[in-house]
Amino acid sequence: MKEKNVNATLMVHCGGQEVARERLAGTETPPATATWHPIPHDVLLREVEEALGMNHLRVTAERHALAREGDRYFGLLQVANGKEPGDHSWVLGLRNSHDQSFPAGLVVGSRVFVCDNLAFSGEIVIARRHTRWILRDLPRLVLGGVGQLAGRWHSQEERFARYRATPVADRDAHDLMIRALDARAVTMAQVPEVLRHWRRPEHPEFRDRSAWSLFNAFTSAVGAGSVWLVARRTQVLHGVFDSHCGLVGGQDTDVTEHAAPSARAA
Repeated sequence: MKEKNVNATLMVHCGGQEVARERLAGTETPPATATWHPIPHDVLLREVEEALGMNHLRVTAERHALAREGDRYFGLLQVANGKEPGDHSWVLGLRNSHDQSFPAGLVVGSRVFVCDNLAFSGEIVIARRHTRWILRDLPRLVLGGVGQLAGRWHSQEERFARYRATPVADRDAHDLMIRALDARAVTMAQVPEVLRHWRRPEHPEFRDRSAWSLFNAFTSAVGAGSVWLVARRTQVLHGVFDSHCGLVGGQDTDVTEHAAPSARAA
C-alpha cells in the first residue's frame, strides 16, 4: 500500500498544483512539429514505473504536480527494494514539458524518514530532448538509469555511514557552512535556518555532533523549493560533505557548474 505523501514540506514545483496521477492522462499533448516531438506526461511516468518493476523495485509513495496549465509536469516517486533501509529511501524526481521549456528528465535522490528531508547525489541524471526519436530512446535511457539504483543502494549506505561516523565540532560546522555558501549550495538567507537546525535539532537522531546531523540541518533548510532546485543544491552539498568526510572523489562544486544544462530549473 502506498503512502499518501513523499514529502509534506517539499514543493514539487514552485507555482505548480498538486494533482492525482489520473489527471496526467487527461492532459492534452500538443501536436509534433518537424523538430519537436512532445510526449504525454503519463508516458514518462509509465516508462519509469515499468523500469522499476523490471529491476524488482517498487513505488511506495508518489506525488505529482502540473504547472502552466498542464504544460509542465513534475513528479516524485519514493522507491523501496524489498527491504527498506533503516532511515532513508530512494526518491526519483521526474519532469516533462509541453512548452519546450526543458527536456523529459529523471533525477535520483534520497529521503530521510525521520525529518522528511530530500537530498540528491546527482549520480543518476537522465534528460532527453523532445526530438524525433524520443519515444524510441526513452525506454532504453530510463531502464539504464533505473538499473543503476540497486547497485548504488550499498554505496549510498556507505556514504551516510561515513557521515554518521565523522565528528563535527562547531568550528568545523561553521567552516562547512562557509564552503557550502561559497559553492552556492545554500543562500545567505538560509544560513540562519541551517544554524538553527544544527544548534537545536528537532529530532533526537540528530543530536550527535556529526556530519550526518549537520547534513540534515542543511537539507532541512534548503528543502522548501522545487525538486529540481533542491536537487542541484544537495548535489553540491554531497560534494562538500564527501570531501570533509574523506570519501574518494568528494569535491566542492559550484551549483551553477555542477548542474547540467538539461537539469536547469524552469
